[in-house]
Amino acid sequence: MASEQPDPQDAPGPDDPGPTARRIIVGAQLRRLREAADITRSAAGYHIRGSESKISRMESGKVGFKQRDVEDLLTFYGEHDPTRREHVLEIARRSNEAGWWQRSGAAVPEWFSEYVGLESAAVRIQTYELLFVPGLLQTADYARAIVTRGHPETADATVEERVRVRMSRQRLLDRPDAPRLWAVVDESVLHRPIGGHEVLAGQIDHLAEMSRRPNVTLQVVPNALSGYGGEAAFTMLRFAEPDVPDITYIEGLTGALYLDRQAEVEEYTRVMDQLTIDAYSPEETRGLLGKLRAGLG
Repeated sequence: MASEQPDPQDAPGPDDPGPTARRIIVGAQLRRLREAADITRSAAGYHIRGSESKISRMESGKVGFKQRDVEDLLTFYGEHDPTRREHVLEIARRSNEAGWWQRSGAAVPEWFSEYVGLESAAVRIQTYELLFVPGLLQTADYARAIVTRGHPETADATVEERVRVRMSRQRLLDRPDAPRLWAVVDESVLHRPIGGHEVLAGQIDHLAEMSRRPNVTLQVVPNALSGYGGEAAFTMLRFAEPDVPDITYIEGLTGALYLDRQAEVEEYTRVMDQLTIDAYSPEETRGLLGKLRAGLG
């Protein structure tokens, strides 16, 4: 029942880190310049007719940039070198462009669009899944079965666009600066015949292949310990800039939570640590995948 896989080369630029990453880069550079000039956030905010909170949001990459604000801050911070100024201003301009995934309209809900941007900017992605294979490790057929709720024959243009976006997201793992992906999956996921046995067999083959990549770690939590480590699926994102906090992402049916308070992130970090202890090692996981694949014929 294998269907045609979307050609990733037809997808628009997912190997580009996107606007979220650019905002983080510009924010970090502005923060360094401000601190080097010994200027407070309050003073910087006043200088651009804003507030301390606005400067904080700009430096953490949480908002878009007005060119006038960036120009004024560069001058205020004492950055007068034309080449360095233009470099920062160009990144700031591009940070206001739509990300490649935002060109897909209704296929990518607004609440998920923010996650795709953060994912593309992360240097480490840790994810725990109870029901499905993580999106970054899904095959197109598996993803299509999920999106159509088990009826791939009903796939319309919107469904195919959602599948294409999911496949395109995976290209971040091929970038020269690819993030480290650490996925922990409940064993029940590997027994759930999403899309039928043929689709599941292809998915297990793909997991085995991806688990051999140097930037991918895959572990499976055995059924005997299922449910003890984590009660719900979640993803943790870490970024290169020290002032950008780790984010824990929890997805629902019609929205998502983005947790970045230190106490919340630390709690999920403890949960993830326990899950990796409970789970089979990466080598044992590959052995389990081989046994399950053999059983599917």
